[in-house]
Amino acid sequence: MIRKAFKKKSSQKSKIDTFLEKYHLPKGYLSVNRRMITRGVLIGLFWGFIPMPMQMLAVMATTPFIRFNVPIAISMVWLSNPVTMPPMYYMEYLTGNFILGREGISNIELTLDWFTSHMGDIFVPLYVGTAFYSIVISTLIYFVLNWLWIKSVKSEKHQREKERRERRKKEN
Repeated sequence: MIRKAFKKKSSQKSKIDTFLEKYHLPKGYLSVNRRMITRGVLIGLFWGFIPMPMQMLAVMATTPFIRFNVPIAISMVWLSNPVTMPPMYYMEYLTGNFILGREGISNIELTLDWFTSHMGDIFVPLYVGTAFYSIVISTLIYFVLNWLWIKSVKSEKHQREKERRERRKKEN
């Protein structure tokens, strides 16, 4: 299903293809197949979980080392936006405290002064939790998407074979 939706849109030569040819960019950055899409999700989520500025530039800096669908990766980075960042980073902080076996800070105030004075208490648990989500959870999501894609393709193939058998029965 997913594959068919992408194939319909990518079958025409468009302005994007012309742009890629003009600047000699690899077409792999926009490829729509299982490997490129799932890698894009992996890279995007990896950088999206990390509390840092300019996550989209980090995605772009990854392109020479790993081939993936860049628009998908950039859209995955957008999952961490000003609305989702506070709960995401708080969850990472709590997870880091759990992994480190710490209690954590209970009386949190949402002021710049409070964060400045408690940065030492927050920094280590936050980045331990960040490492967990960036590495473990994004990798888990990668494997789940890969499995779902393969399952979807096999299901489509099975459905086509079933329809062919039914047509043959009607013809005979």
